[in-house]
Formats: sequence, structure tokens, C-alpha cells
Amino acid sequence: VQLQASGGGLVQAGGSLKLSCTASRSISRTYTMGWYRQAPGKERELVASLMGGQLPTYADSVSGRFTISRDYAKSTVTLQMGFLTSEDTAVYYCNAKYREIAYWGQGTLVTVSS
Repeated sequence: VQLQASGGGLVQAGGSLKLSCTASRSISRTYTMGWYRQAPGKERELVASLMGGQLPTYADSVSGRFTISRDYAKSTVTLQMGFLTSEDTAVYYCNAKYREIAYWGQGTLVTVSS
């Protein structure tokens, strides 16, 4: 499975951005799909994840500002980001995971200017 992420860019603090990730083929609902990010000099961290039939989970730092959603028919997962701050500047990666199987997208850069 190949994951193609898009939607990154430069945005002013307080603004919004929507990231999308499309899979090359249908992904079972049993897979957890999510978004991770890695800021300069920091480790990669989970931002949000969603498995079929479950409530989404969010990192504390983005809860209430970001929303993750999946379109199973289109094999996409999106991350709607709002009230962005400079702390959200990072490369964002989409991920599909089931047990020991994990697929990663290529990453899309989000830069928030203050």
C-alpha cells in the first residue's frame, strides 16, 4: 500500500489547513489510520488516529483544534487543523497500521508563521 499525503504549506498563526492522505488501494476498517508529525529536533509523535467503529484519539496538544476523518470509499484520511500555532510546525506523516504491519506516507510540511 502506498500512502500519498498532501495539503501542507505555509499558514499564519491562527489559521487553518487541511491535510489529506490517499491510499493506493482500499484499506480495511481494521487498520488504524492516523497522522504523525515530526518537528525539527524532536521525535515523531502521534497527532490523531482513527480505526473503523472507534472514536478518534488525539494528542493533548491538538485536541479541540484538529479533526481526523476517514472516507472508506475513497480510501482517504484527512486532518482538519485549526487555530494553528508555531508549535504545530512540522512534517506531517499519514500512517496505516494493523498489528505489526505499518505503512507510511512521504510526509507533508506544515509551516506556521507567527
